[in-house]
Amino acid sequence: MSAAGGTADFFYRESQRLGYVARSALKLIQMQKQHRLITPGAAVLDLGCAPGAWLQVACQNIGPLEKGGVVVGVDVKKVKVPSAHCDSRVRTVCADVMTLMKQQARAMSPQERGFSVILSDMCPRISGIKTRDEAISCELGMRALSLAIGKIKVKESDYSDTIEKYLSSTEPDPDENGVLRRGGNLVLKFLENEDVSGFGKFCKVKFKKVSLLRPKATRPSSREIYMICEGLR
Repeated sequence: MSAAGGTADFFYRESQRLGYVARSALKLIQMQKQHRLITPGAAVLDLGCAPGAWLQVACQNIGPLEKGGVVVGVDVKKVKVPSAHCDSRVRTVCADVMTLMKQQARAMSPQERGFSVILSDMCPRISGIKTRDEAISCELGMRALSLAIGKIKVKESDYSDTIEKYLSSTEPDPDENGVLRRGGNLVLKFLENEDVSGFGKFCKVKFKKVSLLRPKATRPSSREIYMICEGLR
């Protein structure tokens, strides 16, 4: 651990003390406290779920077993469901989100009705080449967005250039319907860059409320930021 921040050490130790497999759990806990994204009985899809910390927090927030609900994690790596804070409603699927079709994702949901919450903590393996890392981050965000809301159609606007730049990340997928239910919530992760504002403007058309958050548990050296989209129209 770097000593550059005692705060970084604090969040690492705190996540361990609370039984989470990674500090990232504390980021979702903060989002949940501020936005109440996950409600009892929710159907949650966690994209880029390794090592499983968000699965733990999601399961804690879908309420007791009798409330129902489900948490499905997808990652290109095989992820074992953590023993702490998870129950029989949590499962993982090994798949590449960049090639995951909407119908495949929908089939993972209860009665194939879609999910009420989609969380994406996907991030590129940092190469150190700033523009490349930023572009891959946006491609991952676009893929998660298209899975959630369906086929993205761009109208002439002040965000169209940004969206068009990353449209190729959504292909090929013939299914025009997204897997996020009406009124559902979506969390996207980006590396801060000039295109994030374009994504924000687009999402404000599709969701009732859109905000950006840099969680307290984020490492000081990280450029990551989360876009929280509430209430799919």
